[in-house]
Amino acid sequence: MELAHEIRGSGPTLVLVHGVVHRQHAWAPVIDLLTDYRTVVTVDLPGHGDSPAMPDGPDPIAIGTQMMLDFLAELSPDETVHIAGNSLGGWFALEAAARGAVASATGLSPAGFFRGKWDQDRAVGTFKALRGATRLLGDAREPLLRNTIGKSVGMGVFMSKPWRVPTDTALTDAASLLENRIIDRALDADFAFHSPVDTSVPVTVAWGRRDLILPAYQAKTVRETFPQALVNVYPGIGHVPMWDDPQLVASILLAGSSAATGPRRTAA
Repeated sequence: MELAHEIRGSGPTLVLVHGVVHRQHAWAPVIDLLTDYRTVVTVDLPGHGDSPAMPDGPDPIAIGTQMMLDFLAELSPDETVHIAGNSLGGWFALEAAARGAVASATGLSPAGFFRGKWDQDRAVGTFKALRGATRLLGDAREPLLRNTIGKSVGMGVFMSKPWRVPTDTALTDAASLLENRIIDRALDADFAFHSPVDTSVPVTVAWGRRDLILPAYQAKTVRETFPQALVNVYPGIGHVPMWDDPQLVASILLAGSSAATGPRRTAA
């Protein structure tokens, strides 16, 4: 079941994985900053964008993980690719690293570091509350998002500079928030990483200090799972930092994917 994706640029392969309710367009601000140095692959997660729906099953996270691992294996069979992701995509990136399936992994505010059930429930509740508010707006949603102030209010929970987001992107994200079923099926699942973790894979984790979805205090626990990780918290950026500071994000992705590419690893 092929996932929708695009390939641009040249150099070592870097796969970019978006977060929940987003799609490939989440990476638009940084693509042109990467393609002179990397073969950049953007992909729609299962159940997002133009990719197929997530198959039925009792463990959607496990199903999605296997689909992503299969995608990586088919994408470049002779190269161990680098991977980076934001939020849920960050979890997939780090899970691939834990399994030794990638050359390096970079997570931007990755899921999976909740401080307890209350913390995960808070994050899930935030998405459900946003969906409820979006639904209540009804026909007023489009005029609101076409207004700079309205867009800033509506998108402000995700980023620190929401006025930079193109209106069409904001409208697409709002529609996905209403329609996407991963919120219901997967966000309260078990986000435990594969064990034992392959600590030979370079891992970089970057968090925005203004992250309102997965607060930056979660960054303190990253090294408990990935002792090799380079972890930094950056001021002035939010949960989806690509529009907040494209240059910063591009520099993080290039540095994180600078590890030498060797023979393909076999995912556990």
